Amino acid sequence: MKPFDKILKDNKAWAAQMVASDPDYFKRLAEIQNPEVLWIGCSDSRVPANTITGTEPGEIFVHRNIANMVVHTDLNLLSVLEYAVNVLKVKHIIVCGHYGCGGVKAAMNRHSIGIINKWIRNIKDVYRIHRDELESITDEESRTNKLVELNVQEQVMNLAKTSIVQTAWKHDHRPYLHGWVYGLQDGIIKQVSDIAPGSHFDELYEFDNL
Repeated sequence: MKPFDKILKDNKAWAAQMVASDPDYFKRLAEIQNPEVLWIGCSDSRVPANTITGTEPGEIFVHRNIANMVVHTDLNLLSVLEYAVNVLKVKHIIVCGHYGCGGVKAAMNRHSIGIINKWIRNIKDVYRIHRDELESITDEESRTNKLVELNVQEQVMNLAKTSIVQTAWKHDHRPYLHGWVYGLQDGIIKQVSDIAPGSHFDELYEFDNL
């Protein structure tokens, strides 16, 4: 059996199992999408949002990219963010990275990997900002894990810099911003950052005419 054939077969088995346990499951799911959380996670196949949080489809609105980045020129991310904040009215946004992230590891060396260079340059910027702290860590794995955490913190800050979030803060006092890191080895999520609505960080990035 080819891999994609197995996926389709398993899909039918899963759908049948869901209907057997709850005949109205898909009917309810199709009628409404009302998540309270936007999840910005890594594309890594080992970090599926619903699985590691124990949530059901419909509970979390999900966007994923390499190394869970919030890049101010990424129209895909910004479109998801605007829809989640202004249409779905989410109350929380989570940026979730994970230890052992390949994108973070790639940003820590000087090997060219093609078009991805342009993407991970944003992670290199995080390394540059925190160079002294990172290079004081002698163990390579520990240094990589620290950069994973610092990268999540910077991406949460990038969310706070957007006019989308700042407008919602001003008028609706939401959403809360959270930075998490998932451990592949133990399945546990670590909280590394939290920013409440209306928080002040650096006035250079704050809009006063929203």
